[in-house]
Amino acid sequence: MLITELKSKEVLESLLTGKVFIINCHGCKEVSFPEKEAEEFEKELLAAGKVTGILTTDYICNPENLQVRLERRRAMIDEADAVLVLSCGVGVQTVAEYLTPKPVFAGCDTVRLPGFQGVTPQEFDCGQCGECYLNYTGGICPITACSKSLVNGQCGGSKNGKCEVDPNMECGWERIYRRLEATGRLDMLKCPTQVRNFATDAEVTK
Repeated sequence: MLITELKSKEVLESLLTGKVFIINCHGCKEVSFPEKEAEEFEKELLAAGKVTGILTTDYICNPENLQVRLERRRAMIDEADAVLVLSCGVGVQTVAEYLTPKPVFAGCDTVRLPGFQGVTPQEFDCGQCGECYLNYTGGICPITACSKSLVNGQCGGSKNGKCEVDPNMECGWERIYRRLEATGRLDMLKCPTQVRNFATDAEVTK
């Protein structure tokens, strides 16, 4: 079981400086979604004329179904400056992979609870750390895409784009750099060092 919690209004407003297309995932029953809070925030954005469209669906971690649903709304997505995804980290990463170079932002933090975690057909994973970094890293999770779970940049040990811990694995931070470059957001690498708050998930599971 896991819980998605809406990020603070201040954080969301700092991300959405232009028009936005919103994706709500009410997918697997193993996820608790903040429907009421999300609806209230969406109403505010709609009233401000910032929303080009809203897609509320399920299992956005299924790439084939997601592709069909997004292509039907391609005009609304193209009109938007960014896409806001309200889901667990797996859904955000799936959307970001498909819509590159469109900036894709995570609107939720994901918190782990004991129990069954659900099934996804994707290779993407969500660390459910309670403090989502996807908005800093172009929709690629540094915790699960990096063997060392580094949140402050590349370790320097990769060779030819491969991880020094697992030579069959792409270096997560090289992937992050390429994604940020493709979306015109390399300036994110100049952000202050992000220190991970391990208490965000530890306190919930005591």
